[in-house]
Amino acid sequence: MKLVVQVKLMPDARRAPAFERTLPAVNDAANWVSSVGFEHFRLKGAVRELRKMCYGELKARGFGAQTAQHIIKRVADAYTTLRASIKAGNLGTEGSKRRIKAESKPIVFRPDAAHTFDDRCLSWNSTRGPSVSGPSTAGSRTSASPARRMRSSDSPRTARVSPTCYVGTASGS
Repeated sequence: MKLVVQVKLMPDARRAPAFERTLPAVNDAANWVSSVGFEHFRLKGAVRELRKMCYGELKARGFGAQTAQHIIKRVADAYTTLRASIKAGNLGTEGSKRRIKAESKPIVFRPDAAHTFDDRCLSWNSTRGPSVSGPSTAGSRTSASPARRMRSSDSPRTARVSPTCYVGTASGS
């Protein structure tokens, strides 16, 4: 069974700037990982190699462990998708302008692009609601987290925070 909960975050005036800084910071970090991966591996960067090269720097930038892992995985997945599109011929034949453009530069993430978070990146408090833990926000998980209570070792756990501040969590039991 999968339980999906969508929550609209409505931060007060004091917390709103922190939420507004979170997505651009995450996407800026993803752009950095993408450029490092492209510089060293071109389009062939894998999660393991990117982790070895980028994890420490992401932690030094203030990202939590799980958020850093999500950033690295997101970049590796984007390159996997690009390689598959090239192989399938979706970007034209070898030598076409579109394919050359895609192969010649690192993948870039928009500052307001949604990013995947899970219950290990979120803090739940029954009186103030959820908050996102990232480089611009501080949060500690509590044992009262609904998503953490429902977590099983093999269940999918995801949340997406978009510029409109919606969070959806998915947990299975």
